[in-house]
Amino acid sequence: MHRIASAIAAAGALALSSSPAPASTVEPPQQPGPRTATPQQIAQQTPPIVDIIAMEIERYRRMTVPVTIMGEGPFNFMVDTGAQATVLSLALADQLQLMDRAPATLVGMASRRPVETTMVPEFKLGERNMTIRTAPLVEGANIGGADGILGLDSLQDQRVLLDFHDGEMHVSDSLGSQGARGFDIVVRARERLGQLIIHQAEIDGVDVDVIVDTGAQGSVGNMALRDRLRRRQQVGNAVMTDVNGVRISGEARVARRLELGSAVVNNIVISFAESPTFGALGLSDRPALILGMSELRLFRRVAIDFRSSRVLFDLPRGAELENMFRTDGRATRIQ
Repeated sequence: MHRIASAIAAAGALALSSSPAPASTVEPPQQPGPRTATPQQIAQQTPPIVDIIAMEIERYRRMTVPVTIMGEGPFNFMVDTGAQATVLSLALADQLQLMDRAPATLVGMASRRPVETTMVPEFKLGERNMTIRTAPLVEGANIGGADGILGLDSLQDQRVLLDFHDGEMHVSDSLGSQGARGFDIVVRARERLGQLIIHQAEIDGVDVDVIVDTGAQGSVGNMALRDRLRRRQQVGNAVMTDVNGVRISGEARVARRLELGSAVVNNIVISFAESPTFGALGLSDRPALILGMSELRLFRRVAIDFRSSRVLFDLPRGAELENMFRTDGRATRIQ
């Protein structure tokens, strides 16, 4: 039986106490970064093959993109940079008559569960055609009603640009030699099981390993991080449901300051869970954080370059700095 590690916090929710958490903010670095490149400049900086795919923000504030399978579709797949494997809903696999199945174990945020897997031929994302060798099958309700999850096995050796401002996902072969110039922050990462882990990060002075996870609604910390931040303000309890449909609960606390290189996010709400995901990545014994969509969408753009092991952040600019919006029932101000 195969063992598939998948760092997914599907359909997570955070219940806050009557005292709301402070609003999260992004703080610009001391020295302003280079100006954001124009679309023409970006096109010149990247390789000629670039897929630009319109994103939709679904009800859990995550990104979905259209894919086709064996010429059928488009189907709605959630982009999850925290999942090792591309996942299909059972209903979609039955619809496509993908009946050549094998057993495996799927590791989610809250559980390890036996699942069936299948091979998915002619899987098309933008202009890229590939074969997914081992795709776990799960109930559609456990992935927010999407048709599937776009995991790391379909994104390896690629550069993924999440453009929250324009609502697009760009997929290309590499950043290119000049591709980082349009970003304010460039952070090196290390690869483990296909996942990029940022080591150049601190939370309230505590060194922490950070995983950028577009499949998680909010940010989740392990028990080692909770123990170091025990004195921080507790704002309620967190209840998360993982890709296997299993719930896990834990406390939620507010950290004052998350530093990613020279980028700073203030007042970050972290839900703490004793999750097998951290163990699968070898991150149980030292402070670690899954950085979710609540914090990622504070930035204008986030790029994950798997080939060069870099994560790049672009800060909001101009009128965006005064933008007010709602996240999880609380006001959040970008400044």
